[in-house]
Amino acid sequence: MSDPKDQPTALDLPMVDPLPESTQKYFDICQDKLGMIPNVLRAYAFDIDKLNAFTAMYNDIMLGDSGLTKLEREMIAVVVSSINRCWYCQVAHGAAVRELSGDPVLGERMVMNYRTADLDPRQRAMLDFAARLTTASATVEEPDRQALRDVGFADRDIFDIASVAAFFNMTNRVASAVDMRPNEDYHAAHR
Repeated sequence: MSDPKDQPTALDLPMVDPLPESTQKYFDICQDKLGMIPNVLRAYAFDIDKLNAFTAMYNDIMLGDSGLTKLEREMIAVVVSSINRCWYCQVAHGAAVRELSGDPVLGERMVMNYRTADLDPRQRAMLDFAARLTTASATVEEPDRQALRDVGFADRDIFDIASVAAFFNMTNRVASAVDMRPNEDYHAAHR
Protein backbone atom coordinates (compact mmCIF):
# COMPACT_ATOMS: atom_id res chain seq x y z
CA MET A 1 0.00 0.00 0.00
CA SER A 2 1.18 3.56 -0.76
CA ASP A 3 2.19 5.99 1.98
CA PRO A 4 -1.17 7.14 3.45
CA LYS A 5 0.19 10.64 4.07
CA ASP A 6 0.76 11.10 0.34
CA GLN A 7 -2.56 9.66 -0.76
CA PRO A 8 -5.39 12.00 -1.73
CA THR A 9 -7.98 9.54 -0.37
CA ALA A 10 -8.26 6.59 2.02
CA LEU A 11 -8.24 4.20 -0.93
CA ASP A 12 -5.10 2.66 -2.37
CA LEU A 13 -5.64 3.78 -5.94
CA PRO A 14 -2.32 5.12 -7.24
CA MET A 15 -2.22 7.48 -10.19
CA VAL A 16 -1.49 6.02 -13.60
CA ASP A 17 2.27 6.10 -14.06
CA PRO A 18 3.35 7.53 -16.32
CA LEU A 19 0.44 9.89 -16.89
CA PRO A 20 -0.65 10.35 -20.49
CA GLU A 21 0.99 13.40 -22.07
CA SER A 22 -2.24 15.45 -22.10
CA THR A 23 -2.92 14.65 -18.44
CA GLN A 24 0.62 15.54 -17.44
CA LYS A 25 0.29 18.84 -19.32
CA TYR A 26 -2.97 19.58 -17.45
CA PHE A 27 -1.32 18.76 -14.11
CA ASP A 28 1.66 20.97 -15.02
CA ILE A 29 -0.73 23.86 -15.75
CA CYS A 30 -2.37 23.33 -12.34
CA GLN A 31 1.03 23.31 -10.67
CA ASP A 32 2.02 26.54 -12.42
CA LYS A 33 -1.27 28.38 -11.82
CA LEU A 34 -2.19 27.06 -8.38
CA GLY A 35 1.16 26.02 -6.96
CA MET A 36 -0.24 22.50 -6.47
CA ILE A 37 -2.15 19.71 -8.13
CA PRO A 38 -5.54 19.59 -6.39
CA ASN A 39 -6.00 16.28 -4.62
CA VAL A 40 -9.35 15.79 -6.33
CA LEU A 41 -7.45 15.48 -9.62
CA ARG A 42 -4.89 13.15 -8.09
CA ALA A 43 -7.76 11.06 -6.67
CA TYR A 44 -9.32 10.55 -10.09
CA ALA A 45 -5.98 9.94 -11.86
CA PHE A 46 -6.06 6.18 -11.19
CA ASP A 47 -8.46 6.03 -14.18
CA ILE A 48 -7.80 8.61 -16.90
CA ASP A 49 -11.28 8.20 -18.42
CA LYS A 50 -12.87 9.01 -15.05
CA LEU A 51 -10.49 11.94 -14.58
CA ASN A 52 -11.32 13.29 -18.04
CA ALA A 53 -15.07 12.95 -17.45
CA PHE A 54 -14.78 14.70 -14.08
CA THR A 55 -12.64 17.55 -15.37
CA ALA A 56 -14.79 18.06 -18.47
CA MET A 57 -17.93 18.42 -16.37
CA TYR A 58 -16.21 20.57 -13.74
CA ASN A 59 -14.70 22.87 -16.36
CA ASP A 60 -18.03 23.27 -18.15
CA ILE A 61 -20.07 23.91 -15.00
CA MET A 62 -17.57 26.04 -13.10
CA LEU A 63 -15.61 27.79 -15.86
CA GLY A 64 -17.85 27.70 -18.94
CA ASP A 65 -20.06 30.46 -20.29
CA SER A 66 -22.78 31.36 -17.82
CA GLY A 67 -24.78 34.30 -16.52
CA LEU A 68 -23.37 33.28 -13.13
CA THR A 69 -20.03 34.71 -12.07
CA LYS A 70 -17.19 32.47 -11.00
CA LEU A 71 -17.70 33.76 -7.44
CA GLU A 72 -21.41 32.90 -7.52
CA ARG A 73 -20.63 29.37 -8.69
CA GLU A 74 -18.03 28.98 -5.94
CA MET A 75 -20.53 30.28 -3.38
CA ILE A 76 -23.00 27.59 -4.48
CA ALA A 77 -20.24 24.97 -4.20
CA VAL A 78 -19.49 26.05 -0.64
CA VAL A 79 -23.12 26.19 0.49
CA VAL A 80 -23.89 22.73 -0.91
CA SER A 81 -20.66 21.34 0.55
CA SER A 82 -21.36 22.92 3.93
CA ILE A 83 -24.81 21.35 4.09
CA ASN A 84 -23.29 17.99 3.09
CA ARG A 85 -20.36 18.48 5.47
CA CYS A 86 -17.88 17.66 2.72
CA TRP A 87 -14.50 18.46 4.24
CA TYR A 88 -12.60 18.55 0.94
CA CYS A 89 -14.98 20.93 -0.83
CA GLN A 90 -15.56 23.20 2.15
CA VAL A 91 -11.81 23.75 2.40
CA ALA A 92 -11.01 23.98 -1.34
CA HIS A 93 -14.01 26.04 -2.42
CA GLY A 94 -13.98 28.13 0.75
CA ALA A 95 -10.47 29.19 -0.32
CA ALA A 96 -11.83 30.04 -3.78
CA VAL A 97 -14.57 32.23 -2.27
CA ARG A 98 -11.95 34.00 -0.17
CA GLU A 99 -9.80 34.56 -3.26
CA LEU A 100 -12.55 35.68 -5.65
CA SER A 101 -14.33 37.91 -3.15
CA GLY A 102 -11.19 39.31 -1.55
CA ASP A 103 -13.03 38.80 1.73
CA PRO A 104 -11.75 36.09 4.11
CA VAL A 105 -14.75 36.60 6.38
CA LEU A 106 -17.18 35.85 3.56
CA GLY A 107 -15.33 32.62 2.81
CA GLU A 108 -15.62 31.51 6.44
CA ARG A 109 -19.28 32.54 6.73
CA MET A 110 -20.13 30.60 3.58
CA VAL A 111 -18.55 27.47 5.07
CA MET A 112 -20.21 27.87 8.47
CA ASN A 113 -23.64 29.34 7.63
CA TYR A 114 -24.25 31.40 4.51
CA ARG A 115 -27.36 32.91 6.12
CA THR A 116 -25.12 34.99 8.41
CA ALA A 117 -23.28 36.57 5.47
CA ASP A 118 -23.97 40.05 4.11
CA LEU A 119 -25.48 38.96 0.80
CA ASP A 120 -27.45 40.91 -1.76
CA PRO A 121 -30.98 39.66 -2.61
CA ARG A 122 -29.73 37.96 -5.79
CA GLN A 123 -27.06 35.98 -3.94
CA ARG A 124 -29.46 35.10 -1.12
CA ALA A 125 -32.11 33.79 -3.51
CA MET A 126 -29.50 31.79 -5.46
CA LEU A 127 -28.07 30.19 -2.32
CA ASP A 128 -31.50 29.51 -0.81
CA PHE A 129 -32.39 27.69 -4.03
CA ALA A 130 -29.14 25.69 -3.99
CA ALA A 131 -29.70 24.80 -0.34
CA ARG A 132 -33.23 23.62 -1.05
CA LEU A 133 -32.00 21.50 -3.97
CA THR A 134 -29.51 19.93 -1.56
CA THR A 135 -31.90 19.21 1.29
CA ALA A 136 -35.25 18.69 -0.42
CA SER A 137 -34.95 18.68 -4.22
CA ALA A 138 -38.33 17.03 -4.74
CA THR A 139 -40.05 20.01 -3.12
CA VAL A 140 -38.81 22.60 -5.66
CA GLU A 141 -41.75 24.14 -7.50
CA GLU A 142 -42.48 27.02 -9.87
CA PRO A 143 -42.57 29.64 -7.08
CA ASP A 144 -38.97 28.69 -6.24
CA ARG A 145 -37.89 29.29 -9.84
CA GLN A 146 -39.94 32.47 -10.00
CA ALA A 147 -38.18 33.81 -6.90
CA LEU A 148 -34.94 33.54 -8.88
CA ARG A 149 -36.45 35.30 -11.89
CA ASP A 150 -37.71 38.06 -9.58
CA VAL A 151 -34.12 38.95 -8.59
CA GLY A 152 -32.87 38.94 -12.18
CA PHE A 153 -31.90 35.38 -13.02
CA ALA A 154 -32.77 34.15 -16.52
CA ASP A 155 -34.01 30.62 -17.07
CA ARG A 156 -30.51 29.65 -18.34
CA ASP A 157 -29.10 30.94 -15.05
CA ILE A 158 -31.58 28.81 -13.11
CA PHE A 159 -30.39 25.77 -15.06
CA ASP A 160 -26.80 26.69 -14.22
CA ILE A 161 -27.57 27.16 -10.51
CA ALA A 162 -29.20 23.73 -10.48
CA SER A 163 -26.27 22.20 -12.38
CA VAL A 164 -23.65 23.57 -9.99
CA ALA A 165 -25.65 22.45 -6.96
CA ALA A 166 -26.24 18.99 -8.43
CA PHE A 167 -22.59 18.55 -9.42
CA PHE A 168 -21.40 19.32 -5.90
CA ASN A 169 -24.03 17.10 -4.32
CA MET A 170 -22.58 14.26 -6.39
CA THR A 171 -18.91 15.09 -5.82
CA ASN A 172 -19.45 15.70 -2.10
CA ARG A 173 -20.72 12.17 -1.73
CA VAL A 174 -17.76 10.71 -3.60
CA ALA A 175 -15.32 12.82 -1.55
CA SER A 176 -16.92 11.75 1.71
CA ALA A 177 -17.06 8.09 0.71
CA VAL A 178 -13.35 7.94 -0.12
CA ASP A 179 -12.13 10.37 2.58
CA MET A 180 -10.77 12.82 0.01
CA ARG A 181 -8.22 15.03 1.72
CA PRO A 182 -7.83 18.70 0.89
CA ASN A 183 -4.38 19.95 -0.06
CA GLU A 184 -2.71 21.60 2.93
CA ASP A 185 -2.15 24.76 0.86
CA TYR A 186 -5.88 25.48 0.78
CA HIS A 187 -6.07 26.04 4.54
CA ALA A 188 -3.95 29.18 4.58
CA ALA A 189 -4.86 30.48 1.13
CA HIS A 190 -6.30 33.98 0.69
CA ARG A 191 -6.68 34.86 4.35
